[in-house]
Amino acid sequence: MSDHNDNTTVETLDIQDILKMLPHRYPLLLVDRVKDIVLGVSATGIKNVTMNEPHFQGHFPDNPIMPGVLIVEAMAQTAGVLVVRSTDGDTAGMQVLFTSIENAKFRKPVRPGDVLHMKITKTQNRGPFWKFSGIVEVDGKKVAEAKFAAMVSNGK
Repeated sequence: MSDHNDNTTVETLDIQDILKMLPHRYPLLLVDRVKDIVLGVSATGIKNVTMNEPHFQGHFPDNPIMPGVLIVEAMAQTAGVLVVRSTDGDTAGMQVLFTSIENAKFRKPVRPGDVLHMKITKTQNRGPFWKFSGIVEVDGKKVAEAKFAAMVSNGK
């Protein structure tokens, strides 16, 4: 990884790095890798969608489609990694919590075998409050997008 300066591109973070930054675990950890991090600015999360995921048992048994709410959650988790990685100092116990979701749009179903690329850009940051714009692509085609906000909490 590169130094922790603003706007520094960081090496790819693997699942072990992500597990240290996010409190999420199976079945709700929805990011496998985060790449192209520009501290305090943007990042791209990667999610490999597999038929083994529990939501496909009921959504839908004969036509498996990843629920839109989980796609938005994957965007938020990518943003959480960006926030934690961009924060100087002690991040122990830090959690990044959703505060709002706006203009969520789902353009194409996401199915097992797809690889999600969640392109997250910070649009605003004031103190513990962050706003983001996210676009999700599969094979270079937009499948979802949303604007959302989060706040940093100490986990209590």
